[in-house]
Amino acid sequence: MQIIVDQYGYGVRKISERLVIRDKDRKIVQETPFFDIDDVIIASRGVSISSDVVEFCAEHGIPIHFLSYKGDPFAKLVSPSLQATIATRRAQLQAYNDHRAVVISKHFVGAKIRAQLNLIKYWAKNRRESASDLHALFEDTSMKLERNLEDLNRLHGNDIDEVRGTLLSIEGRSAYLYWEVVKKLLKPGLGFPGRDHRGASDPVNMVLNYGYGCLQNEISKAILLAGLEECAGFLHVDRSGRPSFVLDFMEEFRQPIVDRTVLSLFTKGFSPKMEEEGLSRESRQAIVQAIKERLESKDRYEGKRYQLKTIIQRQAYHLATFLREGREYKPFVWSW
Repeated sequence: MQIIVDQYGYGVRKISERLVIRDKDRKIVQETPFFDIDDVIIASRGVSISSDVVEFCAEHGIPIHFLSYKGDPFAKLVSPSLQATIATRRAQLQAYNDHRAVVISKHFVGAKIRAQLNLIKYWAKNRRESASDLHALFEDTSMKLERNLEDLNRLHGNDIDEVRGTLLSIEGRSAYLYWEVVKKLLKPGLGFPGRDHRGASDPVNMVLNYGYGCLQNEISKAILLAGLEECAGFLHVDRSGRPSFVLDFMEEFRQPIVDRTVLSLFTKGFSPKMEEEGLSRESRQAIVQAIKERLESKDRYEGKRYQLKTIIQRQAYHLATFLREGREYKPFVWSW
């Protein structure tokens, strides 16, 4: 279970073996056994949390995430023991200077483009009769994305600094094509101008950004449990406080988890409400619930069906094994 505290003035306390949430009047609004909790998300200003809760969560590997009202993660409390796998972390840092960083970055970009391609095919299949005018766009975009994948496969280099510019160019061209399709699928009244990462004012980008914040928490947890270093990225360059490797690994999962979920919400009539230049509490709760349900849904993986959150964790372990031992890494591609 994911515990979300998103009301101003709420308090989070430990009573016996339970996490207890009280409102401003000290009335209990939620009470959950710790053994049922995967992580805790604080998504509002003015929330207090006791040191007993922090200590218990740290001892039992339960991360505590802090989100802004826009869904941007700005802090996290985790146990130091989750980062104690030194062999994996050393291998990850050393990989930056050799071909492993190139291999894994190509996998990340390739998985993202394939996911975009598969999502377009999924939309085309579901709109074969109702939106026949879009099929030419679907087909043209699909062919261009396939060519971008061919360009990616032909790319070689000895270290990531040598090829990063070309990788980002291929990723950027593909993203532009993909978001142009999304723009056509959404109702004009939503005012979607294309993808806007920071400072977004239209509802679609604001909901996407909040969804990516939720996904980032899940990716971060998987990376820590696998003994990897969040900030030692390859594709995303180093920046103070930036979880570059989290952002690298997220590329495999943005489309199948967040984009598919968010765009489905809008096509079904979801209309987010605003407050204080951000999403309302009710809207944020709806997004979190939709992403949570998507993470708990199943997909084909390694010959079986697993929950997507389990697939994320298994992929993180496979990444660690690739970096330590050189065992082949296969990126996750959503089966549309």
